[in-house]
Amino acid sequence: MARERSLLDKFFLFIKGLSMGAANKVPGVSGGTVSFVLGFYEEMIYSFKKINYKALLLLINGRFKSFYYYTNATFLLLVFGGSMFSYFSVSLVLDYLLQRYELYVWSSFFGMILGSIYYISKDFNNWKTRNIVAMIIGISLGVAISFMNPAKENDNLWFVFACGIIGVSGMTLPGLSGSFILILLGNYVLLLVDSVNMLFKTITEIFTGDFSFMDNDERIRYLKIIASFTGGSAFGLVFTSHILGYVLKRWHQIVTAVIIGFIAGSLGIVWPWKKVVYKVVDGNVLFDANGNEVIENYTRYFPDFTNKETWIAILFVIIGAGIILLIDKYGSVRKEYIDE
Repeated sequence: MARERSLLDKFFLFIKGLSMGAANKVPGVSGGTVSFVLGFYEEMIYSFKKINYKALLLLINGRFKSFYYYTNATFLLLVFGGSMFSYFSVSLVLDYLLQRYELYVWSSFFGMILGSIYYISKDFNNWKTRNIVAMIIGISLGVAISFMNPAKENDNLWFVFACGIIGVSGMTLPGLSGSFILILLGNYVLLLVDSVNMLFKTITEIFTGDFSFMDNDERIRYLKIIASFTGGSAFGLVFTSHILGYVLKRWHQIVTAVIIGFIAGSLGIVWPWKKVVYKVVDGNVLFDANGNEVIENYTRYFPDFTNKETWIAILFVIIGAGIILLIDKYGSVRKEYIDE
């Protein structure tokens, strides 16, 4: 299954992983859409599908080289190595830009997703009734999710495990933002902000020889939470990839139609003109471990065309769409990946 890759191919795979990782952290943006547009979505799905009973037997029997080749491990390590690195690098830059230029960042994302819809659908010519119905279903699901109200935070470890399964779907389902789903589940700050910060702090202390965190009940609580979330994410990646690998092989056109519809329907999540609704407890705005206000949801409004900022934002929408069109024209790499 694994394919020979040049050093340049490996470098670009890592960069694609960076892009997917950054997208996964931003509520409303789907890492799955990034993987679809950049041409490694199907290889990712089929690679995870190879993490199965046969792979386990190869590992148990000490056939490490066969296991590495069978699971396409070079691809997985580069893409997800890039995603992990992105979380502590590129995504931090995105956080900075979102804090200071929120309207323009969301405008760029909105334009990119518009361009992505064109990019994905331009080669889709199979307009049978069942595919049109599948697309309408995808649009309906995307719209429904974008207008759902968030739940309350819940740190029960089984619920956190379930959040990992559901939240990681943003990597395997183009158009579905895992971060936005976690906001709806009420656990975005707990899982992707506070717990990750505590993990980073713990790792830093371990490298300096400080193990005092072991006597800190709050720190242990956060480590249990991040462990449960990671376990759920790993299980979700493998489980959903097996399902998607099956349906992609048998109903490729229908799945593509649903994806196109879902991405189109979820545009409301990344609508640039919106106001943040912060979480309020007992009349006071709730803050996370870093002292930042906790986002609960967004309210959307129609842009004011007499405002100069609106026209600058529209320019960023055009630039975002233009980036995808340039990828389409000069760097299109999307291919159908054949599962062997």
